[in-house]
Amino acid sequence: MSRIGKLPIKVPNGVDINYNLPNLTVKGKFGELQQVIPDSIIIEQTEGNLIVSPKVKTRTSQALHGLYRSLINNMVTGVSEQFKITLLLQGVGYRAAVQGKKNYFKSRV
Repeated sequence: MSRIGKLPIKVPNGVDINYNLPNLTVKGKFGELQQVIPDSIIIEQTEGNLIVSPKVKTRTSQALHGLYRSLINNMVTGVSEQFKITLLLQGVGYRAAVQGKKNYFKSRV
């Protein structure tokens, strides 16, 4: 079984999860996301956690197990936190500046 698939998904406060077979809807302060979940995947909701597991241990359901756990985790993260980019500049000869809402990256060559 997938190591990633075994991990529980922590649901932060303010995120509502509605699971009506086969649709999963995740609502948060930054929007609403929907995903169709195959019948071979079971989702159990406990106190503040979601647990994703395969219904039957077949090769395809185990392959989908980790995939859908990651997709659901990304959905929960997407509606609870705002998108951000962290840029790390290493080396010599580059200059970066933030001006308003535009980011400019210039090379000093």
